[in-house]
Amino acid sequence: MRLGVNIDHVATLRQARRGKYPDPVAAAALAELGGADQITLHVREDRRHVNDRDLEILRKTVNGTLNLEMAAVQPMLDLALHHRPDTATLVPERREELTTEGGLDVGSHRDEIKRVTRGLRDAGVEVSLFVDPEVEQIKASHRVDAQAVELHTGRYCEARTNKDRARELARIIEASKAAARLGLRVAAGHGLDYWNVQPVAGIDEITELNIGYAIICRAVLTGIERAVRDMKDLIK
Repeated sequence: MRLGVNIDHVATLRQARRGKYPDPVAAAALAELGGADQITLHVREDRRHVNDRDLEILRKTVNGTLNLEMAAVQPMLDLALHHRPDTATLVPERREELTTEGGLDVGSHRDEIKRVTRGLRDAGVEVSLFVDPEVEQIKASHRVDAQAVELHTGRYCEARTNKDRARELARIIEASKAAARLGLRVAAGHGLDYWNVQPVAGIDEITELNIGYAIICRAVLTGIERAVRDMKDLIK
């Protein structure tokens, strides 16, 4: 199981005082020392946390996979084509949201997503779509030529009862199997933490988890290397 560590929240802390630290580039290096297989960052159109400077340096310094989360719009496509991350994950984006609130509605935005996907693939960038764990979204992702999907695990993580949690986990399992049948690489993320990650990590079809907030919160107390290592131990 591969672990992608999202460093956005390090940048959020830096931007709280518009200072120079903590540096998400340094955080990425420490995360890799702790065992991260991938560094994930979301460059938003309004640059509210991670910025172009971070992406530029990370492209030069990350030893593992660099995964750029981005909106499926032309300015972000231009940015991705300039820096050439290993993977680009297309995500929905609203300026007023605190964090990504749900998956892409691939069918409703098919033409734009397919255009951006083709531009990235032509440049040698693997394309993943961040979608809700719904079979129709998986099929739509395949139709627009995505190579991978990242399943939104938010509803599973927010479930209050064992029954609700089991129902949401079943949806993730069903979507994972559907994606694998179509030849899509399967990742998952959003809201996963040290208490709820193992059932998702145990799904055979899922080969990668992207986790940010929980790891960075633990890192405040234990350091990033230890926080990443603890998560790696849980998902092995």
